[in-house]
Amino acid sequence: MPNSQFPIPNSQFPMINCQIPTGLIVSCQAPADSPLHDPIVIAAMARTAINRGASGVRIDTPAHIAAVRKQISAPIIGIWKQQLPGCEIYITPRFEDARAIAAAGADIIAVDATLRNRPVGEDLKTLIAQIHSELGKLVMADVDTIEAAIAAAQAGADTVATTLFGYTPQTENFSPPGFDLLAEMVEKLKVPVICEGGIAGPEMAKKALDLGAVAVVVGTDITGIDIKVTAYKSLMGK
Repeated sequence: MPNSQFPIPNSQFPMINCQIPTGLIVSCQAPADSPLHDPIVIAAMARTAINRGASGVRIDTPAHIAAVRKQISAPIIGIWKQQLPGCEIYITPRFEDARAIAAAGADIIAVDATLRNRPVGEDLKTLIAQIHSELGKLVMADVDTIEAAIAAAQAGADTVATTLFGYTPQTENFSPPGFDLLAEMVEKLKVPVICEGGIAGPEMAKKALDLGAVAVVVGTDITGIDIKVTAYKSLMGK
């Protein structure tokens, strides 16, 4: 996989000092009840990933982002998962969440860009515009369908990812990775497309790149010790 960055051509936001990482991006996260859910451990995962050739990392919560920022200079895609009353989306749903993870050191802000209901007073186009103009950060739109992908690109997202394919009511009957969705996004969008979700080996990651993704985000297959061990134990029956 290439280890470089994807430039944003003719950017109208010259204050944004970042490019989209290409090739392998490693998602360094852990369940809240896991010993791995510690800023020091998450930062160690991230630094190891970058040391071994990853072009960037994806990190959840301001505390974890701040810890990772102290360890690496490579791009950080920041998110903040929030469960808000009456709101279906949960990945960086509000501008205040984006502002917090930007202040912690994120270079790119990933947001839930599905067509589900957003927090009261928030809309995707305004959120993206605020992240650009007030925070000076690029925006990664996490989507589940081609309709959401097109809407996110039209709203100003700098890159769109297949992150939520298989995780929403519209796609719950499908399992990630969404290679068909990925191919359609590459064909129809004029912004860089990232494949995220369900990548379970280097061969799958290569397929995503062959289909036109500029980058592949891998989480569980690299950093998901809790899920991996549970799966082994379940299959072994001991």
